[in-house]
Amino acid sequence: MRDAGNGVSRGGAEGTESAGSARSAGSAGRAGNAASAGNAASAGNAKTALGALLSGLVDYAGLFPPAALEMEDAVARYARYVGSDERWMLGRFILPVARLDEFVAAAGARVADLTAREPAQPWRLSVLAGPDDAAAIEKFNRDASPAGRWVIDTVETKAADIETIWRLATAFDAHHTVFVEVPVVEDPTPLIGELALRGLRAKIRTGGVTPDVFPSPEQVMRFLTACARLSVPFKATAGLHHPLRGQYGLTYESNTARGTMYGFLNVFLAAVLLFDGTDESELLPLLEEGDAAAIEVHADSLSWRGHSVSTEEIARARASFAVSFGSCSFEEPVADLAALGLLASASASDATKLQDSKS
Repeated sequence: MRDAGNGVSRGGAEGTESAGSARSAGSAGRAGNAASAGNAASAGNAKTALGALLSGLVDYAGLFPPAALEMEDAVARYARYVGSDERWMLGRFILPVARLDEFVAAAGARVADLTAREPAQPWRLSVLAGPDDAAAIEKFNRDASPAGRWVIDTVETKAADIETIWRLATAFDAHHTVFVEVPVVEDPTPLIGELALRGLRAKIRTGGVTPDVFPSPEQVMRFLTACARLSVPFKATAGLHHPLRGQYGLTYESNTARGTMYGFLNVFLAAVLLFDGTDESELLPLLEEGDAAAIEVHADSLSWRGHSVSTEEIARARASFAVSFGSCSFEEPVADLAALGLLASASASDATKLQDSKS
């Protein structure tokens, strides 16, 4: 990443759906990477290890801070991303349930134009909602999607107690994948266990616009470990705009405070290695990894300090465990990956090592 002083070299040179539940098993396929909007190119890219890790990974949350775009702007950008060469990395469009009418007004003409020019899958929407919004979501899917141009297939919500989780499971049927954000300051294992029982998924907040909202690496690893042990798929949100851990501005203001942010490569590579059987005690340093040269990209595997995971294992973890992350920017992850030379390696056959060029 150029902002962190990192370059890239190639050719080996040095150089961010519960198990056993019928509902969960059915929803696993719906949240898989192939369901992402405009994802026709993902199949080819997913044949490489990095492609498998990045395919459909970024859910677009441009309406939310720090971007906080107007609906028209956010929809226009998403439409552009759907038509871009990087669309294989793009996931769902995230919005609050209270703004669905606004979305329809902004998206109608754009989606119709895209569909007329190049027939594609419907836009997949993820809505922030509570149990009282289930009927409104069903009505939207039934009445507000002309010619199947968009569909709400995912719900994101919050719960800090078991009773709320029960209400959510009761309100939303198997037609929706439900991610439940749980607090991680205290051990979230009991709540994640309840999610497993109810066929719901977990969500972790990995940052925000102030330093105090970033969880510690230990808290992030504890969350990931609980999800892996209990077979609960997860997504992350906030603070994952950049591939690698480092110091970044917390907002887009010119005088913004800077803080240490997690990298989405750090978090999701740790998740797939954990899912593949690596002990969590060995992976905690990966969440804190600041040396770009420590991550090596091959066509058929990704490696970090002696730990390696194959393309097939990455794809398996992405399909059933490490689902996606929400970001108010799609352009920052793409630009940073391009600056590292990694977008080409998502479909290239040579090996790439991320090189720290500070020295």
